Amino acid sequence: MKVIVAVKRVVDYKTAIRIKSDGSGVETANVKMSMNPFDEIAVEEAVRMKEKGICKEIVVVSIGTDTSQETLRTGLAMGADRGILVKTDQEIQPLAAAKILKALVEKELPKMVLLGKQAIDTDNNQVGQMLGALLNWPQATFASEINFHDDGVSVTREVDGGLETLFLNLPAVVTTDLRLNEPRYISLPNIVQAKKKKIDILEATELAGDIEPRVKTLKVDMPEKRRAGVKLENMADLVERLKHEAKVI
Repeated sequence: MKVIVAVKRVVDYKTAIRIKSDGSGVETANVKMSMNPFDEIAVEEAVRMKEKGICKEIVVVSIGTDTSQETLRTGLAMGADRGILVKTDQEIQPLAAAKILKALVEKELPKMVLLGKQAIDTDNNQVGQMLGALLNWPQATFASEINFHDDGVSVTREVDGGLETLFLNLPAVVTTDLRLNEPRYISLPNIVQAKKKKIDILEATELAGDIEPRVKTLKVDMPEKRRAGVKLENMADLVERLKHEAKVI
């Protein structure tokens, strides 16, 4: 079977975040970028599926500018077979991403779509769910274990009360969590080999008509620095501070 894995280019998690001078968003110029860590887990899981003979082809997909080809090359170096860049210069919000991926799914006809549960730059945690709804496919989010059976796939996911196992008929959409696996180290020969693999470039407007943003960002600010704690001698001092300084009682 064929598996599509969606990957996103984000600011590297080890990089200190800086806000643009006009407060319009996060500064990305001259900043180290990398594949979203949750998407990296999704690619690793797809590669393990291929090594077990479960899937025959892995297609990594990214939406963005030409620079997103670097992220696709990382996925190809991990073991994906080919890449697709959906090219666009405009902001892509979750619904637009889901619409684009839906069009690609209808074009490529995979049996499974794997995505990271969320991107670390926006933390929206919406694309997988929206894609499943648009396709009318079964979906399982926050997967910490995936097992295939003759008639479908079982997905174990972490919930507030412990672990929950769902059984899905294929085709299906699955989003991955941190505990699913640990992505492999990419060797130099695989990096070289990835440069020879094919990346198709498509225009976003050709795949999905309406991809205009639904949400407008008014301003982005850094959170307040945490103030040092104060040690109080007794409960009376605490009540006094809550009354007159914090004004919460």
